[in-house]
Amino acid sequence: MVQARVFRNSYRDSVELMRIAAEIEALGGITRAGLVMATPANREVLQEAGLLAEAALDAGPNDLVVAVAADGEAAAEIALGRAAERLSGADGGTTADAVRTSWRTIAEGIADLGGADVALISTPGTYATAEALKALKRGINVFLFSDNVPIEDEIELKNLAVARDLLLMGPDCGTAILDGVPLGFANAVRRGGIGLIGASGTGLQQVSCLIDRAGAGISQAIGVGGRDLDDRVGGTMMLAALRRLDADPGTRVIVLISKPPGAAVARLVVEMAGSLTTPVVVNFLGGDPAVVREFGLIPARTFEAAANAAAALSLGEPIPDETDADAKADATADAKADVTADAGPHAASAEAIARLQPGQWRIRGLFAGGSLSGEAKLMLGWALGAEAARTHEILDLGDDEYTVGRPHPMIDPRLRNEHIAAAADDPSTAVILLDVVLGYGANADPAGALVPAIRDARQRATQAGRHLVVVASVCGTDADLQGRSSQEAILAAAGVILARSNAQAAGIAAAIAAATGHAGSGRAIGGASDGAGSAGTTATSIGTGPGATL
Repeated sequence: MVQARVFRNSYRDSVELMRIAAEIEALGGITRAGLVMATPANREVLQEAGLLAEAALDAGPNDLVVAVAADGEAAAEIALGRAAERLSGADGGTTADAVRTSWRTIAEGIADLGGADVALISTPGTYATAEALKALKRGINVFLFSDNVPIEDEIELKNLAVARDLLLMGPDCGTAILDGVPLGFANAVRRGGIGLIGASGTGLQQVSCLIDRAGAGISQAIGVGGRDLDDRVGGTMMLAALRRLDADPGTRVIVLISKPPGAAVARLVVEMAGSLTTPVVVNFLGGDPAVVREFGLIPARTFEAAANAAAALSLGEPIPDETDADAKADATADAKADVTADAGPHAASAEAIARLQPGQWRIRGLFAGGSLSGEAKLMLGWALGAEAARTHEILDLGDDEYTVGRPHPMIDPRLRNEHIAAAADDPSTAVILLDVVLGYGANADPAGALVPAIRDARQRATQAGRHLVVVASVCGTDADLQGRSSQEAILAAAGVILARSNAQAAGIAAAIAAATGHAGSGRAIGGASDGAGSAGTTATSIGTGPGATL
């Protein structure tokens, strides 16, 4: 049965609502829960999820709807009551050291706080532009978490921000670190001299964490929103952030990170970056390294390569010769992969390959991070060839397509666990490829939440006479609440093959798939140098050291 409760003229941040939804779904007798503002788009979401109960039919865009699918009326009432408690704060969710203060308007908050210079806005997209305008006109930088903001509004907001020498981070900006203060989904990384600018949330997280692991640190990490490098927006905020970091005495190296950008704006950005005095590393996934080199910048084809190059520059260490790395990859394009050559931690790959049965060849990538899934797709294309890579499956489970009425998989792993079970039941599956993202806002124990599903999947495969390989990387630091090392230990104990980075995890998966000899799998990844080097096209081994690549 489906029941709902409507809270009139009540608003909550979407991340808070996802957390409460995850908690409610964990209650006995509850199969689905959704907490949303009743905008037309969200009402459609509830309808598609089978959660649009009669009580919510007259809810308006200013109303908050809590809907549950339950085994019975008693379970539904308990769940709705618990949600009401969480929304009211009556469950003691705050402490004397963390007093929650709220204001009805941005103006009230600015007046009360006095020295505030950043507004974090997470309202429905319908209202986000108006709220961002209020902040910008008062001289406040904006972190705009809201999505569904029209691109015309984004252009207007960013032009106003630039005119007032302010930052407009977003829309749909998930990550930033400003003067050491994390906003959105970010990680506990050390301070240092590297400034990051990213149109990629989990890309920023991966690069910042790998920089931390290399012994360097972050001065600022500025998210600009996923559409900033769309040719229509023109890279307005990335250009503004570049100027700001170039003038920042605490920033000695700049890294640019983006999902595939528009061709015109990519050239505009690198041309401007080439005119700066600060060295710049450029990681535009799927971009042309030749354009980056043309303007005297350092290209990096993977997040790991970008992190290693930036860390080397910051620490005064040499960067591996990227041009030589590309040349080596090109020269060995037809070399046969030898995934058994590595005697390091991933020698387990050879054993895994030997245990796979005929017919097992497919990679199933189940990702929480959109940018990490995008990088994995590129890695498989470079490793196996574009046509062969398309026969494998890489899913961004954080995409709206999969989160209709469900919490994001970085918060609640159950959606991904369902896909793990389905992948295990497919006799063609050889490798399940995962990212595990730590940090502020993420699940308190993502590895622990995934392990039961992983063990169950492997057991079911064994019962069917098959072996199932699970490969993962952990995006986080030991300073994060979850602790990278402890999360890796949990996964290792469950038999998961661990990689240092998302790129290396994808490379391991590709090497295993290639070794099956199936027509859908090509050659594995190559190259032995990371730094700013290319991921290459073939492989002779899988590296594990700080400067290793695939």
